[in-house]
Amino acid sequence: MFALRNLSLIAVCLAFASSAAYADTVALKANLQPSSEVPPRVSHAHGELNANFDTSTRSLQWTVTYDGFTSAVTGAHFHGPAPVGQNAKVQVPIEKNALASPIKGSAVLTERQVTDLMAGQWYFNIHSAQNPAGEIRGQVLPAN
Repeated sequence: MFALRNLSLIAVCLAFASSAAYADTVALKANLQPSSEVPPRVSHAHGELNANFDTSTRSLQWTVTYDGFTSAVTGAHFHGPAPVGQNAKVQVPIEKNALASPIKGSAVLTERQVTDLMAGQWYFNIHSAQNPAGEIRGQVLPAN
């Protein structure tokens, strides 16, 4: 009986470990520049987005750092689907009380959002009072 219970416990642990092996974490990055805005902006602002996407939970976690804005930051968002040079609607908004650098957050994505994100069709945009349509922007792409 004791040996059977141990074998059952081992089987459960192996099943859990093998299912966890199928989960992947994808590192993502975006270089945020005024020249990437559509149309391009003139600014000394710059920033960087570093994110991780968990394929098993569809959870996206991010940290965004920025500096050099011409005026107060008024908003930030993930947008998509859109290639470089095109604009798109907001996919994941950032809370107004979370706009200070570094911006940290997470969201669980829909299947469609995952498809667009993994296809390189999302960008991150930071808006300011002087540039309400966006002051810096960068396409979200795999970090490697």
